[in-house]
Amino acid sequence: MARVAAVGDNSTDVYVELGQAFPGGNAVNVAVYLLRLGEQASYTGFVGTDSYGTSMRQALIAKGVDVSHLHTKEGTSPYTLITLENGNRVFGTYDEGVMEHFELSDEDIDFLCEHDLIHTSVWSRIEKYLPQLKHRGMTISFDFSDQPEHEVVGKALPYADYAFFSFEEDSPELREYIKNAWQKGPKYVIATLGEHGSIAYDGETFLEQGIIPVQVVDTMGAGDSFIAGFIQAILQGKPLAECLAAGARNSAVTLQYTGAWLV
Repeated sequence: MARVAAVGDNSTDVYVELGQAFPGGNAVNVAVYLLRLGEQASYTGFVGTDSYGTSMRQALIAKGVDVSHLHTKEGTSPYTLITLENGNRVFGTYDEGVMEHFELSDEDIDFLCEHDLIHTSVWSRIEKYLPQLKHRGMTISFDFSDQPEHEVVGKALPYADYAFFSFEEDSPELREYIKNAWQKGPKYVIATLGEHGSIAYDGETFLEQGIIPVQVVDTMGAGDSFIAGFIQAILQGKPLAECLAAGARNSAVTLQYTGAWLV
C-alpha cells in the first residue's frame, strides 16, 4: 500500500443555489480520492479558526486522511463561491484566507519525506521547498491546473516527476507546449481535456485516453480524481497508458455526484 502526502491548497466549495458547502481543494481532493482507492494519504496545510476550518478537519478525519500536519491558524479558512450551470461549475468569489501565508516547517518537511510521493499544486505556495524535497529523494506530482503561463510553472517543472495541466481540447499548439514542458524535467507531462479525455507525453510519444461515459452531475473534483487514479497506477509500476486509463476510471466515479467528494 502506497503512502502519498498531499500538500497545500484546501477550499470549502460553497454552492450558492444548493445552500450547501463541501470540503475540497486540489491537494485535499487527491488525498481523499487516494483513500477511496485503498491507498494511505496525509494532508499538510493550514485552516482557520472558523467553522469551515473545523468542518474541513472533521471531514478529512472521517475519510481516514492523516491530518497530523494540518495546522490551525488564527483567521478565516479558504472558500470558493460556486454556481452550477448544466452540471458545470461557475466560480465566483475566492478567499485564500490563512493559506495566503502557508509555509512548511522543518518538521513538516521531515514528515513529507516519509511518504512514497508528494502531490501538490500551482496554488499551494510550496515551490520554494521543491529543491529541498527533491534533494532528499522525493517523487513529486504537481498539478498546474489551467495555468500554463503562471510564474510557478517555470519554478516547479524542473522538480516535478509528473506534471499535470488542464486544457479544453487537444491542438498542435498544446502538444508543442507539452513537449517544451517535458524538456524542463518531468518524466511525464499529462493534460486533461475535459470531455475530450486526456493526453500524455513521455519524451517520445503522445498517448491518448478517452473519457468513460457517465451521467454527469457535477464536474467538481473530476480532474483531481484523474490525478489520484494516475498516481495510484504509477506507484504500482503500471505503464503510462494504464495510468491514463486508471485516471479516467476514477474521474468517472466523481462526476456522478455533487461536490468534490461525498462527505
